[in-house]
Amino acid sequence: MQSSPVDDPQQLNRMATRALAARAPAEALQLLRHAVGLDPADPAIRLNLAAAHRALGDLSGALRTLEGALTLDPRMFMALLMKASVLERLGRTREAGRAYGVALTQAPGDAALDEPTRRALKHGRDIHRLHLEEQREFLRQRLYRRAASRAPAQAGRIDHFLDLALGLRKNYRQEPTHFFYPDLPVYDFLPNELFPWLPALEAETASIRAEALELLATSRNVVPYVDYPDTVPLDQWAALNRSPDWSAIHLYLYGEPVAEHTAACPRTMAALDRLPQPHVQERSPAAMFSVLRPRTRIPPHTGVANTRVVLHLPLVVPGDCGFRVGNETRPWREGKAWVFDDTIEHEAWNDGDQVRIVMICDIWRPELSEDEREQIAELMTGMDLFMETPPASL
Repeated sequence: MQSSPVDDPQQLNRMATRALAARAPAEALQLLRHAVGLDPADPAIRLNLAAAHRALGDLSGALRTLEGALTLDPRMFMALLMKASVLERLGRTREAGRAYGVALTQAPGDAALDEPTRRALKHGRDIHRLHLEEQREFLRQRLYRRAASRAPAQAGRIDHFLDLALGLRKNYRQEPTHFFYPDLPVYDFLPNELFPWLPALEAETASIRAEALELLATSRNVVPYVDYPDTVPLDQWAALNRSPDWSAIHLYLYGEPVAEHTAACPRTMAALDRLPQPHVQERSPAAMFSVLRPRTRIPPHTGVANTRVVLHLPLVVPGDCGFRVGNETRPWREGKAWVFDDTIEHEAWNDGDQVRIVMICDIWRPELSEDEREQIAELMTGMDLFMETPPASL
């Protein structure tokens, strides 16, 4: 084909698309060169021209053409994805890994893509991940030349820094819904060493479990954990609002003991009394047995205040249960407590066939002085008194 009598660039582009589908890339190349000459500012025509070069095995020509398309539209997803694949075929592995990462930043949802593009995108994710892991290993070798003199906590921070720099972890932050106290350290799970009383609490697991199971079998006051009024927008809580799939047996509710339950749980209450729980009028302490039914998921969310952290003591844990805070996912283990910052995004699931039961309570942030704790409690109480309305929770 020597020339085309057609002078409409969009018609030429459509004709070339049909030629590419019919595996006639040479014909498509001629049509698209003519179309680019008529409309050099259309990046979509250049994208098809690059596809024709690629189909003919001219990878260098495809790359040059893609650069032209991206000069016109630097965020053009299909051009970015094709550029990465061409670099990969050229054997420019590290450049391809980085280019796939750029393409991923512009990728639409998979539902908007056809099946071949979804496969190409999945391949791109895999290559980009391998690229980042190779880069991490290269950097770790450099960073750990002096590892023998590095304290474990410092090594953990360096690893975290490295993964954040490479985008292998998301930078989760404290995002309390109501109360943010500044300059507190950010942990997903707090080090157990900050809570020297944890082993004594764990030693009470069997007694606490027995009291929880007895209450679950006999109490008439097992309530939905999520219970919002109709006037509140539910968003991610719609499926669980007023649902028995996630229930609570409250021991303290809005700072007051639930007499029916506390009387039935002397060992549990004695264990709770030894913990540094906040005491804020009509807000805390707060403690409960959390009951999650089989095949139930608690959606990602954040808590109210970073002035306290949350303790979990797992009592009944079937298989296929898990818990994520920020970047870290852990399985519950019966009798092994942990403390986490619930103002960092977290979620939980029970994919097993039995209920999961965890004792949950709030405790003060260990970094806060007694004076700070008193001032925080005073501020919260004062806000409630000013509004003359009961608070939702701490």
